[in-house]
Amino acid sequence: MLSESNDKPGFDEALSRFNSSLSKLETTINGHLEGQRSIQDAEIEVQGVNFDRGELAENLDKSEARAARLESINQEVSRRLVTAMESIRSVIDSRTVEESSS
Repeated sequence: MLSESNDKPGFDEALSRFNSSLSKLETTINGHLEGQRSIQDAEIEVQGVNFDRGELAENLDKSEARAARLESINQEVSRRLVTAMESIRSVIDSRTVEESSS
């Protein structure tokens, strides 16, 4: 009977250590799984950001092309306005010369 009472406390202590170790292992595994989920979430977010970045780059390229076309059109309009103003001045100057001659 004496040996049974000595074995029981050793067994209880071993069982307690085992349960404690098992609990720590479960906590570690849960932390690892949560870390994996966080990594997967981050990867999904990075993919979304990269997709958005691609769309923004495409829109920027289109906007830059449109701005270049508008700049070209603006230069052409400006050139035509200068030509028209020179023509108008020429007509006004020729009429002024005709009126002063008469």
